[in-house]
Formats: sequence, structure tokens, C-alpha cells
Amino acid sequence: MSAADAPALKPAPSGGAGDERLLHRSLARRLMSRPELGSVVGAIAVFVFFSLVAEPFLRPASLSTILYASSTIGIMAVPVALLMIGGEFDLSAGVMVISSALVSSMFSYQMTADTWVGVGVSLLVTLAIGALNGVLLTRTRLPSFVITLGTFFMLTGLNLGFTKLIGGTVSTKSIADMEGFDSARKVFASHLTIGSVDIQITIVWWLALVALATWILLRTRAGNWIFAVGGNADAARAVGVPVTRTKIGLYMGVAFAAWISGQHLLFSYDAIQSGDGVGNEFLYIIAAAVGGCLMTGGFGSAIGAAVGAFIFGMASKGIVYAQWNADWYKFFLGAMLLLATLLNAWVRKRAEATS
Repeated sequence: MSAADAPALKPAPSGGAGDERLLHRSLARRLMSRPELGSVVGAIAVFVFFSLVAEPFLRPASLSTILYASSTIGIMAVPVALLMIGGEFDLSAGVMVISSALVSSMFSYQMTADTWVGVGVSLLVTLAIGALNGVLLTRTRLPSFVITLGTFFMLTGLNLGFTKLIGGTVSTKSIADMEGFDSARKVFASHLTIGSVDIQITIVWWLALVALATWILLRTRAGNWIFAVGGNADAARAVGVPVTRTKIGLYMGVAFAAWISGQHLLFSYDAIQSGDGVGNEFLYIIAAAVGGCLMTGGFGSAIGAAVGAFIFGMASKGIVYAQWNADWYKFFLGAMLLLATLLNAWVRKRAEATS
């Protein structure tokens, strides 16, 4: 058939009748589809509110303190968000931070080793704990709530038991005078001075983890796997997604962040209270949920979790700057969780309706 005999191709009609892949989506529709939209709106509201009711809130030093408080939550909230997108929880994340610090401190002190040796041993032990959570989850098929709740109690008991058994008290010995302490402090607990403002190194760690997690989610095959196993693990397994490896990797990601947070605590104060960390896991989960991660998995973003952590950083310090009773912070946590869950559900329904 010659070109002249070929039937003329009719142009696709304008409007919604053409190929959906070629349709132009408006900026409003693209924004509505973003999981972190609700948290960004909430962050703006919280920022404006405390700017009006708390005069010290906008001072440069205050903003630095707010960012530091946000980073201590955000470092953990980012990998917890990825785990939630993958459809799982980790209730042991808070005490795992303390376990990481205790292993590093006690190994260095008891073995009279360079503190970097303790840091390395701590990394291996913490990653092993994360891997154990993932292996138990995938082998037993029990809910992650049950698996990590058991790990939570085990680590809580080990933290207290080993610390008292080895040192006779509930806190570790100071390692401030040991070799390698100063260089390790520069990596995990130093600060940068910009003008008259101190920027803690945890803020740098936090932003780096957000960038890394966002790249993984949006630009790598592993990111597709995370969304797939969170949406429907059985369907993902049927099309060749390595569900077991993905979930173990996500738990090890949480463990890696716990190691960073634990070393920060250790090298900030040079000693650790073994009973700390209990309850912090809820802060990480709430920050991720406020940031748009669904409790059922398959939807969310690392940026949203970072914004959720920023909201709690603003609230924790804004209440102090406004000279309110700090007990209201817990009420704020619960209220933000409920409001964010409702807002995120509404945003997702709107996004599905306009897509």
C-alpha cells in the first residue's frame, strides 16, 4: 500500500477523549496528588500560629533550636516513613536508638578500645537487630505490630539488664577522655556556626537522609518495590518483586537511622541512660503519618515525613516560647495525628477523583 492509499489518521479529539497519557495535568491536580500536601499546609498553619502568639519564635537562634528538635525526630521519621509505605511498622525504633548508643559506649569502655571501634561494633549490632525484625516478619508472617512489640520489650529489658550487670547502675560510664571521642563527636554531635546561629550536624544528617530516601523512592527500582509491597505484597510477589528482601532492607534502614541517632546522643552527652527512648517510636510514626504516609501502606513520601517532623519541632519549641504548659504538647500530638489522617484521606480521594 502506498502512502497515498493509506487511510488518513484523524487527530485525537481535544479534551478528555484522547490518550490519558498525553493529557496535560494542571498544577492544581499535580499538587493534589502529592502525599505531602496536607503536611505542608499544616506546617504553614503551625508556623504562622506560633509566629503570632510567641514573640521569640522568629528569632534566628529559636529557628535553629526548632530545626535541631525537628532533626532528632526527622532522622528516624524518614526511614520509618519508607517502612510504612512498605506496609509495616517498627515499634522498637525508639529503644533501638538507645541500644545503639549503649553498645558503642560499653564496648569502648569495657574493652578500652578506640571509640570508633565501639561505633563500628554498634553499627553491626544495630543492623543485625533490624535484619532480625525483617527476617522474623517474613518467616513467621505475623503482623509487624506483634514482631516489633516483642523486640521492643526485649530491647528495653536488655538495655536495663546489661547496663546494670556490667556497670552496676542504669547509666553508662563517661567515655569523653577516650581516644577517638573528639573525632567521633565532630561526625555525630558537632555544630556549624553561620553568623551568630549554630546549626547542629544532625540537621545535615537529616537533610541527607531525606534526599537519599526521596531518590530511592522516585528514581530507583527499589522505590517501585517499596510501593508495590506496601500496596499488595502478594500481587507484587506474583510479578517478581523480591518482597522478603525489600522488607528486610526497610527494617535495616530504620536500624541504620537508629545507629546515627544513638551515636548523636552518646557523643553529645558522653554517657547514656539505659531507660531512655521508650515512647519515641510513636513520634516517628506520627511524623510519617502526618506527612502523608498511609497506615495501610503503598502511599507516602520521605519529604512529607520530614515536614511532619518539622511540625512537631515547631510545636515542641513553640509551646515553650509561648510560655504554655508543656503538657499541651501531648494533646497537640494526638490532635495533629487525627487531623492529618483525615486531611490525607480527603486529599487522596480528591487526587483519585481528578486523576
